[in-house]
Amino acid sequence: MLVSSSRLLRLQHVAGASKRAYHDLVTLPSQKPAISSGPPGYSAVSGHTVTVFGATGFLGRYLVSKLGKLGTQVVVPYRDEDDARVFKPMGDLGQIVRMEWDIRDEKQIAECVRHSDIVFNLVGRDYETKNFKFGDVNVDGAERIAKICTEEGVPRLVHISHLNASASSQSRFYQTKAEGEERVKAAFPSATIFRPGAMYGYEDKLLNNIAIWPIWWKLNQADTKIRPVHVLDVAQALANQVAHTIPGTTLSLPGPSTLTYEYLLDLVSSVTLRPPSRAPMLPKPIALAAAKLAQNVWWPALSPDEVMRRYIDDANVAGDWEAVGIDPTEIESHAITYLRRYRSAENYVRPTVIPPRPSPKTVLEEY
Repeated sequence: MLVSSSRLLRLQHVAGASKRAYHDLVTLPSQKPAISSGPPGYSAVSGHTVTVFGATGFLGRYLVSKLGKLGTQVVVPYRDEDDARVFKPMGDLGQIVRMEWDIRDEKQIAECVRHSDIVFNLVGRDYETKNFKFGDVNVDGAERIAKICTEEGVPRLVHISHLNASASSQSRFYQTKAEGEERVKAAFPSATIFRPGAMYGYEDKLLNNIAIWPIWWKLNQADTKIRPVHVLDVAQALANQVAHTIPGTTLSLPGPSTLTYEYLLDLVSSVTLRPPSRAPMLPKPIALAAAKLAQNVWWPALSPDEVMRRYIDDANVAGDWEAVGIDPTEIESHAITYLRRYRSAENYVRPTVIPPRPSPKTVLEEY
């Protein structure tokens, strides 16, 4: 039988790709093998199966994309079918497995984690609704996922908390994040906990919110200190855990610099080429009352707890970026990418002038 030269080349490529080497075999903590194959990219097979709870959220979408590019089979639990459609092009056929779930349904959670060798819990609630309070998601939901992972024999669990998680915080959100960490550790002692700072990116609630509602970022005289981190840096740090997980540790992932809201307001104004907002600063009691009233109109509106968070500085702790193999980037290098859409037509292609950075020494002395 004659074989064309092009078909012969394809057969040779497939035969070469099917060869295995010792480095293609990885022994999981459960002593089960994970065997990788195929060329690098979306069509590869890493041998790992991963579940990402909270995949439809801001961070989750980038994490699933990076995992899919590694050839990892990703189980994507979702609540809304429309939110899950974005994952279709993030992996080859059969690599992205979508499964409907509810955080209160233990059977559905068990079905989502049963075949995974690592589970990421990115689920969080930063404002309350009539159906889900802070504790329902950040505490009870986190504990439920950790407990079921233990029962199903999942080897590794990565739980996402917050940089400012503290049981003594004035913010109920930060309190429940700290309580959720303790519940997760009790149910799954070898869990790895990540504490990222406020993240920025295309769909963020930081740069976009400052550009649209600058008045809410003037609270506390705009002196609140924040350590913003790029969402892609955090997603890559999490994706690296598939190959190398540090069990039983808590890792902080703050941004590389400590900035004030005042500087971020200047940065957004400089990048968008729009004049600074002349809106006056709202007193704290009025801001809390307005936020409480807004909750009766539209759920994602600024909540009273978020108003409290605008008065709380980010934790002054060292970052653990070296442990996850990432060098975090500064917010100025990405600001134009995410803020150009807020420019007017005549200013769209004009160059960007970044405002001067505050003195690092001065910022640290104020802590």
